[in-house]
Amino acid sequence: MLATSTAARSLLRATRFTSSTGRTLAPATAQTALSAIRSFASIEPYADYGKSVFTGRVADEYLKKHGSSGDILSDPSWTKTHADTVAKAVLDWAVDRGANTYCHWFQPMASSGVRHGQTGQVQNMMMKFNRTTNDVEFDFDGKMLIKGETDGSSYPNGGLRATHQAGGYLAIDTSSPIFLRGDTVFIPSAFVSYYGAALDEKTPLLRSNMAISKHAKRLLKHLGLDIGDKDVVSNIGLEQEFFLVPREMYYKRPDLQLAGRTIIGKDAPRGQEMCDHYMAPPSLANPALACMQEIQDECWRLGIPLKTRHREVAPNQYEFAPLYGYNTTQIDQNLMVMQIIEEVSARHGLAALLQEKPFNDVNGSGKHNNWSVATEDGTMMLHPAKINAATGNPASFAVIMSAIIAAVNEHGDLLRMAIASPGNDFRLGACEAPPAIVSTYLGDDMTFYLSHFKDGKGEGEYIPQTKMLDLGTHEVLPFEVPAEDRNRTSPFPYGGARFEFRAVGSSQNPSMVNTVLNTIVAEKFAEFADKCDAGADIHDLAREALNENWRVIFNGNNYDPEMQEELTNRGIWRIDSGVEAIARLTDPKSIALFQKMKVLTKEECESRQQILHDHYTGTVEIEAKCLVDMIQQHIIPSVKSAGVG
Repeated sequence: MLATSTAARSLLRATRFTSSTGRTLAPATAQTALSAIRSFASIEPYADYGKSVFTGRVADEYLKKHGSSGDILSDPSWTKTHADTVAKAVLDWAVDRGANTYCHWFQPMASSGVRHGQTGQVQNMMMKFNRTTNDVEFDFDGKMLIKGETDGSSYPNGGLRATHQAGGYLAIDTSSPIFLRGDTVFIPSAFVSYYGAALDEKTPLLRSNMAISKHAKRLLKHLGLDIGDKDVVSNIGLEQEFFLVPREMYYKRPDLQLAGRTIIGKDAPRGQEMCDHYMAPPSLANPALACMQEIQDECWRLGIPLKTRHREVAPNQYEFAPLYGYNTTQIDQNLMVMQIIEEVSARHGLAALLQEKPFNDVNGSGKHNNWSVATEDGTMMLHPAKINAATGNPASFAVIMSAIIAAVNEHGDLLRMAIASPGNDFRLGACEAPPAIVSTYLGDDMTFYLSHFKDGKGEGEYIPQTKMLDLGTHEVLPFEVPAEDRNRTSPFPYGGARFEFRAVGSSQNPSMVNTVLNTIVAEKFAEFADKCDAGADIHDLAREALNENWRVIFNGNNYDPEMQEELTNRGIWRIDSGVEAIARLTDPKSIALFQKMKVLTKEECESRQQILHDHYTGTVEIEAKCLVDMIQQHIIPSVKSAGVG
């Protein structure tokens, strides 16, 4: 019977309920019993979701108790004008949630794959003793909230700091909300040296956000849309892949424990050759599903909208995906998701492997970075209908796409640099991740449209086509699908209102990836705007950019060796070695780009290159030493014990 109110009343008339004492209940009383058995969908069971994040209604409730409101948090100047008020509200909220400790939570460089949680923090109690009475008192004010200090020389810094110049300073990042876990309040923060040099992953990202907002606004104005004081923001959605393996087996593998991947051993007799794992039902016969359910529950309580879960291609491989959001918040949340995955899995007798290639001969793990740009009030710049309508210019989408295509073609080396790591180098080009050749997929429909646009054959509006699929059945009616297929082999395909950077590694902090995306696109937006300021026609600029950079568009199979050779012959960026890709960070072209966009200085580029190379070589060194130990301490003794060596 359908769960409708009519059906419920019918059920009530036809049913008599018996209490635990054996007494038959009258229909009026039975109504209460029925509602206890079956009620309609209610959000009440999830009322705690998001309560551990100081934003929205939560922040508004506590700020109003101190004569303010949550509206003040939308303007970063609250750190100058209302810091003490916000600190009092945060303290009240923390105590109500059972917390008594705070920390400035930051992202040291080169933490991927080696540092648990990939963040740094010094946890301080929000209390002190009164020196006169020795009574305990709360101790947390605006100054403590907005700024902290730590040792800047003990983190990877590429020569930016020395032990005798060790000051490192932490400043609250107002773009990402304060959150609470356990007894601790976490304050997302930027981490810089005494002289303002970036010592973290977050600071360059914040600068790149400034760059893309500034120059996207200029471009939009030339296209017909003036958004005034509002910003253009970069939104992302991060798909997180990982493996779950029995913890008892994990403890038998020193390589998994120390290097995050197997570095010696025999391939499993059964891998993914039967294609039987992808999106298969999570089995109730093992603890993986319960583990993922608990991970999702904990994330939702932290305000992390971890919406999707499913099995991936390889045995014991899984994926989570959130709803998209502002890039700094999404990255902060992704780091916490990875930490929660590792911690919760242990409670279920499992070990989580976040490394890109933990097992040979089966797929590795990635972190697909879905990137888009939009005005602060929601006009999506990569959505053809919305941006064309907002600007009143039917060619706006074509202009924006031409700038992005030019950015990918010119700075594909930096996109390759941003994903370089030993683990990721094992994945790229292995028929599981896009090869280290940076092209972009647009689909035949859009490619046809842009081809006509660049050749001057028309400036009409791009309207994505659809088609109907008719399965020839009565039970499944014909339904509509996009005219374009999905290209999983492309490193940077357009996916409808967004680009998906598919080559990002699963263990990475994706800040550098998004810093590069923002910066290279901001540069092209700036070039278009500069030339328009000087009197150039924006449509002519777009056509010129498309003609000069058309080679980077490729809609074919990137896994096909013949196609890879064709792309190489086109002259688009191909860098097979991660070490060589990292070296592109200090190429004069790259330094000029980052300096022009005010994202990184020459010294910061040089320090990052050194840090990334040290991280790369350090990772390989750990693997080599682990291999030697396993041979000497496990394999040789076993062979001798068996009497075969």
